[in-house]
Amino acid sequence: MEHAVTTLSLRGAGPTAEGFVLGAYRYTAFKSAPGPSPVGRVDLLVPDAGGSDDGVGADPAAQVEHAAAVAAAVVVARDFVNTPPSHLYPAEFADRARALGTATGLDVEVLDEDALAEGGYGGILGVGKGSSRPPRLVRMAHRGGQASGPGVALVGKGVTFDSGGISIKPAAGMENMTSDMGGAAAVVATVVLAAQLGIPLDVTAYVPMAENLPSATAQRPGDVLTQYDGTTVEVINTDAEGRLILADAIARACEDSPAYLIDTATLTGAQMVALGSRTPGVMGTDEFRDRVARISRTVGENGWPMPLSEELRADLDSKVADLANVTNHRWGGMLVAGLFLREFVADGVQWAHLDVAGPAYNTGGPFGYTGKGGTGVPVRTMIAVLEDIAANG
Repeated sequence: MEHAVTTLSLRGAGPTAEGFVLGAYRYTAFKSAPGPSPVGRVDLLVPDAGGSDDGVGADPAAQVEHAAAVAAAVVVARDFVNTPPSHLYPAEFADRARALGTATGLDVEVLDEDALAEGGYGGILGVGKGSSRPPRLVRMAHRGGQASGPGVALVGKGVTFDSGGISIKPAAGMENMTSDMGGAAAVVATVVLAAQLGIPLDVTAYVPMAENLPSATAQRPGDVLTQYDGTTVEVINTDAEGRLILADAIARACEDSPAYLIDTATLTGAQMVALGSRTPGVMGTDEFRDRVARISRTVGENGWPMPLSEELRADLDSKVADLANVTNHRWGGMLVAGLFLREFVADGVQWAHLDVAGPAYNTGGPFGYTGKGGTGVPVRTMIAVLEDIAANG
């Protein structure tokens, strides 16, 4: 076993431990020969046994314990994202989420296709109807707060593979669409971590899961579906599917009357056009949007606040339904998706939407503590936001 000693921890034991764990990550589940192992042991040198309180813990040991838990949650999200769609489809994803949640003491409920139809989840069903592997909606609840305390809802896009549906994507690079459940992976990992850390909040995750494929039963451009809250949507582009499943989950999450709602998704190619592959776009209610983006930059995930430009909203009006799922132009595509989702957020809820289309999956070479494939973004942002809400309201 390789053994290393580092003095980086003199600048902060927690961040150093987190970086080493994430940098050592490998996904080898389908390798016949896993290859060389990373360093098996790292000793962190620290100034003294007492250390200093940096807001995470009063001593380096507490900082390392916290960092290890956060890094382990990022690894859970990375593993989900890196599991190929042949082995991770909606029912299997739901089963794995249920197992993780149950083992951590969460209340877990899984709605299958029959329950989704009975409940009126038209967006999730519409996206999933082209696949032989039907959709799911997973609800995972951590009950850590006081009755009078703020509740937080988390929503993550779980498209286990996105071909684009009838509006099919180009073949080049389509294999990377195994990552289109990166938001769901992060949300599952975060709510489990919230329970493990004993965060004193009620945190409820809604995770819609579907596979978007073309077939004789797939939804067509021009179809109209009815979302969970009764809003009708004209589906102009079946490749703008993430917002349809998120809309159902957001509307359902708002029935719990949360004070805060965070949704995250590998939602738009426009995010990468605007901000590149390493900077999440953060939209939402102004104050909470800025708070989430600031915290994201503090933890190293680099979220950047983006506006919801009101002049774009009218372009989502449909000639036959309440909304269209895309506009008739390509301008401000990330912002348009945010405007669409805003329609389903209840009044008075502090809301942030994180578009992590590029940051959740690294198609290039390794950099820093990030290897190729799933990155686990934005687990660290969301858990830090939950801790900030618990501390400061």
